[in-house]
Amino acid sequence: MFEFLSIGLLFALGGAALAALLPGIGSSIGVGIAGQGASGVIAEDPDKFSKLLILQLIPGTQGFYGFIAFLLIMSKLGLMSGTIFPVSLQTGIMIFCAALPVAFVGWISAIHQGKVSLAAITIVVKKPDEFGKAIVLPAMVETYAILSLLTTVLMLININVAPA
Repeated sequence: MFEFLSIGLLFALGGAALAALLPGIGSSIGVGIAGQGASGVIAEDPDKFSKLLILQLIPGTQGFYGFIAFLLIMSKLGLMSGTIFPVSLQTGIMIFCAALPVAFVGWISAIHQGKVSLAAITIVVKKPDEFGKAIVLPAMVETYAILSLLTTVLMLININVAPA
């Protein structure tokens, strides 16, 4: 039943799991941090809801980036089409390593982006007209999450996994 399993495939699946899990965990923490701050503000001034919702959502993007990497890896392994390709140990380790940038940068940057979003919420509370400036601050953290996704994608592109 499990004749398709190999150490290489397990490494590759481990990379896919890390790519999905760590940024997802970081995003949930970051969105939670910003949401806690936004909730207090909205209780006092419900008119700020839409601006604060945007600031709360920004740390959630890393979870999407991790999910994109997960889908790319699963597709490369043939699992999206229902056919599992054989994966050598070397290829499995390469896929695992390719998943690391988006996994770890996504995880850490989402948490820090949540903290920066919380600070940006403070700007919106004190100076609502400065929302444009406030949104730039967490967007700067986003730059590194995007770079980590691009790094993962560029690494994955050059790894060949062919059907048997």
